[in-house]
Amino acid sequence: MTTDLGIVLALLLATIGMFALNRPRMDAVALIMVVALPLSGVIGVDAALAGFSDPNVILIAALFVVGEALVRTGVAQRVGDLLMRSAGASEARLIVLLMVLVAGIGAFMSSTGVVAIFIPIVLRIAAHSGIPAGRLMMPLSVAALISGMMTLVATAPNLVIDSLLRREGLAGFGFFAFTPFGVPVLALAIGWMLVARRWLARGAVAAPGGRPRLADWIDAYGLADREFRIRIGAGSALAGRRLDQLSLRATEGVNILGVERRAGYGQRLIHPAADTVLQPGDVLFLDVIGKGADVDRICASLDLTRLPMSGRYFSDHAQDIGMVELMLPPDSPLVGQSPVAVRFRSVFGLAIVGMRRDNRPVEGPVAEVPMRVGDILLAVGPWKAIRNLMRRRDLIVLSLPAELDEVIEAPGRALPAVAILAGVVVLMVSGVVPNVLAALAGCLALGLFGCIDMAGAYRAIHWQTLVLIVGMLPFSAALQATGGVALAAEGMMWLIGTAGPRTALAAVFVLTVVMGLFISNTATAVLVGPVALAVAAELGVSPWPFAMTVALAASSAFLTPVSSPVNMLVVGPGNYRFADFLRVGLPLAVIVLVVAVALVPLVFPFGA
Repeated sequence: MTTDLGIVLALLLATIGMFALNRPRMDAVALIMVVALPLSGVIGVDAALAGFSDPNVILIAALFVVGEALVRTGVAQRVGDLLMRSAGASEARLIVLLMVLVAGIGAFMSSTGVVAIFIPIVLRIAAHSGIPAGRLMMPLSVAALISGMMTLVATAPNLVIDSLLRREGLAGFGFFAFTPFGVPVLALAIGWMLVARRWLARGAVAAPGGRPRLADWIDAYGLADREFRIRIGAGSALAGRRLDQLSLRATEGVNILGVERRAGYGQRLIHPAADTVLQPGDVLFLDVIGKGADVDRICASLDLTRLPMSGRYFSDHAQDIGMVELMLPPDSPLVGQSPVAVRFRSVFGLAIVGMRRDNRPVEGPVAEVPMRVGDILLAVGPWKAIRNLMRRRDLIVLSLPAELDEVIEAPGRALPAVAILAGVVVLMVSGVVPNVLAALAGCLALGLFGCIDMAGAYRAIHWQTLVLIVGMLPFSAALQATGGVALAAEGMMWLIGTAGPRTALAAVFVLTVVMGLFISNTATAVLVGPVALAVAAELGVSPWPFAMTVALAASSAFLTPVSSPVNMLVVGPGNYRFADFLRVGLPLAVIVLVVAVALVPLVFPFGA
């Protein structure tokens, strides 16, 4: 062993130790090594910083943006809603559909992002169905990890291995090269989770913070009997007129909270403004604010048709209409005045529809009731206006509903987002342009069609992951330059002895999984990948089956809650213990090992 190799191994052991202790953060450790390796003289500065120019690092960043666009446009949420409707009351069907959906979505976006999206969905399903959350959270994390075995872009380790092959002058993997292994693994994992769920019967966990939902406020403030929907007839005097020309609040004692208007194949809810022009066929969502208001008389005199009104109206339109509970501070200029007198709707963009005084709801219309210090006001309006209240000092925001976290930021952009994603996949599969250009073009198209903005794109990128990859890549170069990769390959060959290449595949798989217990799967792929290629060279066989085995093993982080961020996310909601992951994850790792050893050589022959 040379002095340079000793220095590299010492730094590598220090890195693994800091990763295991999680002190400092993994990205900080990676940056430390970017500085330490060139200072040691083992590699130059250019080699240490080469990761910043790696196309796959840019590709991973672009894919984070694509995934965020699917969230902002509501594509992921609609898939979750479809899951709730399709599963019905069957727990087994729910687990099957959940795992298939998560693995399918995770094939095109960050698995960590997928789990973050589905956790509130799964908790809601658990609360409604009575199924313990622990029986659903583990299938969620397992499916998210398996999604990394579906496509080239599904997880960072796949791209790291692909980049390694290309740096060695070899052909990389195709977009769906992983799918022949991911599909059988998913099928077997679903079967195993249907058996293993009996060990995960933990109690369901309440939603974080116990935040109220809109339905709770509808009941608490008695709104169900005070709201009305009316349709404007073709001959109505309201048709073709602006809202500021009508003065319905002053003349009829009603307030328009929303205007439902046909758009394409559905309805969209328009937030009323002074310049909103009403059209025949529009449906007005009204709140009675005057004590003498008579909705039936208004309908008869203005050629309006009264429509059925459900108490769930606010909940059903939670993407368009929000609610917030407010309180007046003692020095607020609003104290002693009614919402109508201070023109609350015009000033704040919200309508006061409920009031609680002395912990009891004020009956009847509240728009003309003078507001006192200590009154709790319930306001309705666009989510944007509700968020703007956070910056005001004349009102105190007491409570926001749980639906705020589920609001789609770019409604109506789901179809363009799906079309752009399909276009990116087609470009990657066809190979017309490099993958990184296809992903960057997709990001530009998503911005052009309003699926995401620049601020959202920058927030979507998981910088810690990128820095980790960039910081670990120099280790690969340092180990190769100092003979560490060759030494590790010789050690594995000594352990394997005269056994065949399938045994070598199994050994590479086990090494990758064991290292993944201590460091991230991305860092594991960076370190084990070159060793696997060196073993293939020693055996005189094709490198592709060994590279694929490393990628599959890197996604088999089932064994501990710290093996992957995906597992860490579900520990709390699932109320899991360390032993739960070991009990469920060890058989899953064995399943992937068997699939890899049996199928990988069939798709990528050793003699190729």
